[in-house]
Amino acid sequence: MFDIANTIKEISILALPFLLAITCHEASHGFAAYLLGDPTAKQAGRLTLNPIKHLDPLGTLALVLTRMIGWAKPVPVNPMYFKNPQRDMMIVALAGPAANMALAVMFSIVVKVILSLDVNSLSPLMLKVLEPSVMIANAGVIINLALCFFNLLPIPPLDGSKIIAGFLPRETAFKFMSFRYGFVIVILLAMLGLLGRIISPAMGFFYNFLVH
Repeated sequence: MFDIANTIKEISILALPFLLAITCHEASHGFAAYLLGDPTAKQAGRLTLNPIKHLDPLGTLALVLTRMIGWAKPVPVNPMYFKNPQRDMMIVALAGPAANMALAVMFSIVVKVILSLDVNSLSPLMLKVLEPSVMIANAGVIINLALCFFNLLPIPPLDGSKIIAGFLPRETAFKFMSFRYGFVIVILLAMLGLLGRIISPAMGFFYNFLVH
């Protein structure tokens, strides 16, 4: 049977790290583009850490239903403003996963600090506070690693494809990025259970490195 209480608990644990992960991911794209001369994200009001500006209704609903998958509205970027569009787009694309990796590191520090505490010296109230805190922090590590490595997949229009395109000859990069069925491939990989298998090795390695 559908366990409403358990579902609410799971969502409450995932909500904060998920919102922080997608907000910092998208804002980092915008800030990187702005620093490289593109004001598009700023003009659209997307250079902010306000999650409401970045939330996608369908992506948020997907998180509520699956407690695993969710996404935000992509930050608008206009490469026409860049001095070197191919190179600068690669930098902008890399900014999002880099932000998620930085968040994963910060959340892992929180996990380590909490787990290092002497539980025998803590009050019952403090223990009640720390238990959900460590669960949220641990979820923050996992969510940010998942978002980082998912977006690094070299499938257009994910960030990984733009990074790969930065190393390709211009015409080849244009043809590569013109591929329109990337999300179809991602959905198929997810339905076949292959998406998790692809990113799990990298996630597991970095999770063990950061938390253990």
